[in-house]
This record gives sequence, C-alpha cells and structure tokens, in this order.
Amino acid sequence: MTGRWWEYLLVFSGSAMLCLSLTPVAIRVAIRINHLDHPGGHKTQESPVPYLGGAALVISFAVAVLVAFFLVQPDSGGSQLLLVLGVAVGLAIVGLLDDLRQLSPTWRLLAEVGAAAAVWSIESGVEVSGVVPVDMVLTVLWVVGISNAFNLLDNMDGLSAGLGAIACTAFFAIAIANGQFLVAALAAGLAGCTIGFLRSNFHPARIYMGDGGALFVGFLIAYLGIKLRFEAEAGVAILVPLLVCSIAIFDTTLVTVARLVARRSPFQGGRDHLSHRLVNIGLSVPVAVGVIYFLATAVGVMAFVVSRIDATSAWIVAGLVTVTMVVGGALLLTVPVYPENNRGLDQVSRREPKS
Repeated sequence: MTGRWWEYLLVFSGSAMLCLSLTPVAIRVAIRINHLDHPGGHKTQESPVPYLGGAALVISFAVAVLVAFFLVQPDSGGSQLLLVLGVAVGLAIVGLLDDLRQLSPTWRLLAEVGAAAAVWSIESGVEVSGVVPVDMVLTVLWVVGISNAFNLLDNMDGLSAGLGAIACTAFFAIAIANGQFLVAALAAGLAGCTIGFLRSNFHPARIYMGDGGALFVGFLIAYLGIKLRFEAEAGVAILVPLLVCSIAIFDTTLVTVARLVARRSPFQGGRDHLSHRLVNIGLSVPVAVGVIYFLATAVGVMAFVVSRIDATSAWIVAGLVTVTMVVGGALLLTVPVYPENNRGLDQVSRREPKS
C-alpha cells in the first residue's frame, strides 16, 4: 500500500460489500445444515438463530485483502501479511469446529497459543521489554488474551462486531498518522467486514458470528496492536493498543473478578458481563450496546491522543482512564446478576460463547 485514499476505500468498501452479500448466504446455509444457536441455558434468545456468521466475516476479509494485495503490491511486508492471514483463517477454522463439535478448551487454547507463537515468529520477535523470553511470553499473553476477550464480548447482539469496528477505526487513524499504510489497510478491511456484518447482527440479531468469527476478529485486532510503531519509549507505545482494547479488557476483568468473588469458576458461562449489568439496571439491549460503543469510541480517541503527546501527558491520560474503570467496575460489581441475588435479567439478547 502507498497511502492513497482510494486504496483504503477499496479495501473498506470491498470487505463491507462482500460481508453484506455473504451474510444472507450464511444464514440460509446455517438453516439448511441446522447449524443454529438454540434457546436454553445461557442462551436467552426466543428462537433458534443461525450460527455461521464467522464464515461470512472471514471470507469477506480474506478476499478483500487478497484482491487489494494483488492489485496494489505493497512495498514491504507482503509475505508477512499473507502468513498472518493464513494463521488467522486457521484460528477461525478451529473456532468453527468448536462451534460445530464443542472442542476441548485445551485444544482451543493450544491453537491460540500456536497462533500467537506464529505471530512472534513472523514478526521476528516482538520487542517489549528487550528480554527475548519475556517478550515472547508477553506477546502470547496479549494475542491469547485479546482474542478471547473479543470472543467473550460476543454475548449481546452487535457487541463484539461493533467494538471490533471501533477498535479498527482507532487503529486506522493511528496508523495513518504514523505513516503505517499496510497496518491502516488491514484495519480498514477488518472495519469494513465487521460493519457489514452488523446489518444482520445488531439487535434483534438474525445471525451470530460464533467462536470462529469472534476469535478471528480478536486475533487480528491483537495483531494490529502489535504492528503499531511509535517514536516514543516502549512503555508509552504499549499504552496505545491497551487503551484501544481497554473495554474488552475491562469486560473480561470484571467477569473474572465477579465470578471469583462469588466463588464461581471464571471459565463457566454466565450473564454477568458489562452488557448484562447495564441491561439489569434498566437499559434496553440496543441502548446498553450503544453505551458500550460510546465508551469504546471515547477510549479510542484517547488512544489517538496518547499516540501524539509527550510521555508524561500520556501516562496521566492512561492513569485517569484506569482510575475511572476501577471505580466504574466497583460500582458495576454491586449490580445483582447471579441467581442467588437476582431472579434473572428481564431483557438480554443471547448467550455467552464457550470459554
């Protein structure tokens, strides 16, 4: 990519239009093969919903990126791009198999660690601390953590796809400002297919993305965060992707703390996420999702600001965001969400994906 506006428009519009076109096809195929998410347990939708949206997302992004790659040969990083795309598709296939056959969590975790290790190898070692073993561990934790965080966010109509689009938009703006044209193109492509998918996934959802789609989106967002480069000290550079993904990290942390406090397994499903708590205090599903969109947009803007200011100011902004989230999390923990202290949520959209 050379940074011309029409190249980004090509990738964004191409992936969006492909996903808009393929999602109805995925709905029909899922119904035909009976790949449906049925009500029951943590699944609170009133009727079965097709569960093959991840395939539309993956195909749309892959085709758009490959077409753009062959039309506009990048000056550098082309081979790495194709390798990462292959790893992302492989992880999506594992997620799809998990949707179809309910794989053991161990196998899925091994696939995620393998994907993270592949990123480390493709990028010839991501430098964070300067100590190779530590940097590799941090890379694996980041990729696995963000992949699963976006998977766990797929607990309410339009939530994971919408936050994925917001995160990609933030990465796009930051990459453009730093002259990282290939990173910007990838972000534009992923934003396009997630926005295209939202037409059928927003409340009331006509299709779900499943683990295959959520892990694919989360993995690529984690990769985009790794690819960002800044003329700043390492600590400040790390703040930017952390801020962009902070709502996903906040939700996962909130759920983990709440379940441990309630003496529940952090790995069991439940309607105790940020979105469910907002619904439980009286917000409708679309409003609750909209509030989370707003929060994600706000921290995305802050991430862009942090990428452009001095180190001291960056740490002050990050500190304020952290304090706000800690206080907000403490308040949200008081919202009753478990059967022993609440008879159930009156209005939720669907179930939490397998963890």
